[in-house]
Amino acid sequence: MPYLIGLLGLIVTVLVLFSRLADAGIDLGGLNPFLWKRRRAWRQRFEANPLFSLEDPKEVAAVLAVGTAKVDGDMSAEQKQVLLSAFARTFRMDAESSADLLVSSAHLVGDGQILRQQVSDVVARTKHQFTKSQVDSTLSLLGEIAAVEGVTARQRELITNAKAALSDQDDDNAWG
Repeated sequence: MPYLIGLLGLIVTVLVLFSRLADAGIDLGGLNPFLWKRRRAWRQRFEANPLFSLEDPKEVAAVLAVGTAKVDGDMSAEQKQVLLSAFARTFRMDAESSADLLVSSAHLVGDGQILRQQVSDVVARTKHQFTKSQVDSTLSLLGEIAAVEGVTARQRELITNAKAALSDQDDDNAWG
């Protein structure tokens, strides 16, 4: 019986200690490995670059096109007009949707440093969704954008990396 009273006293003491620590702002819930894993997964998803989480091939193609235009600095007005008309023609969009796609793609590309260095990582998530005709139209779109002010070495390198990242597609289906 004295052991039982001692054990109950120990349990109450530990619970009171945990309560006092929680009141002081010290949370011991972080020691839970399952909670830690969920928090780490959420942090990786939340803090990751949105370029690597694109899930629509149309968005990836638009980002590659804008990246081709911005690879040597900011886009010119002529490049923007060519991009808008190319988006409308290639993706069968109206003018407002094309402008929205251009703005969101330009925001995602930023200065183009990450896209230039990691084209295959940007394409990796949607590579299996691209069809052969979509790859061909994306590469012709990149060539069209690069030719607006003359193809530079950086643009040629980006197009080559995009071609390598998008290779090996089988089925034939147009943008829809």
